[in-house]
Amino acid sequence: MGSLPEIVEDCMGFLQLYSDGTVFRLKDINFNTPVVHDNSVLFKDCVFDEKLNLRLRMYKPTSAKSISSTCGDYNKLPIIVYIHGGGFCFGSCQWPNSHNCCVRLASGLGAVVISSDYRLAPEHRLPAAMDDAVSALRWLQRQALSLQSGGGGGGGDAWLSGGTVDFGRVFVAGDSSGGNIAHHLAVRFGTGSTEVEPVRVRGYVLLAPFFGGEVRTKSEEGPSEEFLSLELLDRFWRLSMPEGQNRDHPLVNPVGPGSSSLEKVGLAPILVIVGGNELLKDRAEEYAMRLKEVGKKIEYVEFEGKQHGFFTNHPFSKDADEVIQVIKNFMLENSSWEI
Repeated sequence: MGSLPEIVEDCMGFLQLYSDGTVFRLKDINFNTPVVHDNSVLFKDCVFDEKLNLRLRMYKPTSAKSISSTCGDYNKLPIIVYIHGGGFCFGSCQWPNSHNCCVRLASGLGAVVISSDYRLAPEHRLPAAMDDAVSALRWLQRQALSLQSGGGGGGGDAWLSGGTVDFGRVFVAGDSSGGNIAHHLAVRFGTGSTEVEPVRVRGYVLLAPFFGGEVRTKSEEGPSEEFLSLELLDRFWRLSMPEGQNRDHPLVNPVGPGSSSLEKVGLAPILVIVGGNELLKDRAEEYAMRLKEVGKKIEYVEFEGKQHGFFTNHPFSKDADEVIQVIKNFMLENSSWEI
């Protein structure tokens, strides 16, 4: 008789990879994060990719006024496409931390928020997550085209109809691994985002983007965070990277030795927000510095003393209020940004 398969990777008991390639996921997770009930924001779920059964959750403020802009109709709400974190291995738009974060973004920014799921590793290694984020933007494009042509039997979602949203003022925001995905979307769609017209992506917000590399940074070698360690980061990469690759793969390290130069790549404006005590801080700072050196429009904001997830896990805190203001200023500045 053959030996039983052994656990080769264990993520806190929630996710286990066995030697025969099988994966165990804990289905009933006891979240310690209470769901925020905010009557000023409505939400609902729908499927954006029927073939893969991928879902998204939409959030719509009931009475919020749009952020003023110098383009388009001031009364229309901008759209934020939000991509959750979880090391490419965990997470869902329905998880409490993602839900609460999106409620805060919708109410604080006066925007429609579309929070999309993506296939998770190790069952689906990169670039599956990037492909699914592209699919979510394609879904938004189909909504815009359907409503642009008069809707009728086109199937456009009622929440996006009636001239209430501005498909020309879309911002993509990603947390952790979602921030990594947001970067690759920025590269994929460039400055004009003509592939998804009439949707126009005006900028990207990277919240503590999950980047890696073979050479350790100073912040990675520092003390572990309350809920994050270098060991866990490495495990996420081993589970999510394409088979046979290392942490200098372009999907992991976009400014590493194996990545193409971004100098000639058109990029929409990018905002990077990171905590000063994050293991990922140096990666985020180097990313912003490298893009600035090649002439990209990028803003780097560091919150002193904060750890990974300080906004997404505590979206109604005083620090979160400051994050909302930083994002709001970024949106105001770039709502009419042109190539």
